[in-house]
Amino acid sequence: MFHLNLFIMKKQMMLFATVTTFSVVFAISLVMGRFYSPEGPLFLWESTTHDFGVIEKGNPAEHQFYFTNDGDVPLIISGAKASCGCTVANYSKVPIAPGKQGFVTVRYDAAKVGVFIKTITISANTGKKSIVLTLKGEVKSAE
Repeated sequence: MFHLNLFIMKKQMMLFATVTTFSVVFAISLVMGRFYSPEGPLFLWESTTHDFGVIEKGNPAEHQFYFTNDGDVPLIISGAKASCGCTVANYSKVPIAPGKQGFVTVRYDAAKVGVFIKTITISANTGKKSIVLTLKGEVKSAE
């Protein structure tokens, strides 16, 4: 009799542990889904850094950064501010529909010899901090 009661109690505990584990996993998945589900526009960048390598002085360099709106409403870029006057940014001016691609084109004037790191701060309706794009490289004199 004692062994039968012990067996039943072990089975009940295993069932309780299994139900509890599944309940916790289900609750976590619900909460995580709320935190990570795309509500609103959301940038998904191919890359946020570009290395020009070595470029010649006086020969401006240009790069296009591409992104996809991974959210569920149109993404609108409201500004692109470069860290200095030697860098100019242009960007998609029309709203980017969910699942569609947009761009930020950046041009560096390469007027000074030396290593450079420049940033472009992108503001948009994503509700999060600004995105920072980075350009780097080295300008050498024409020989």
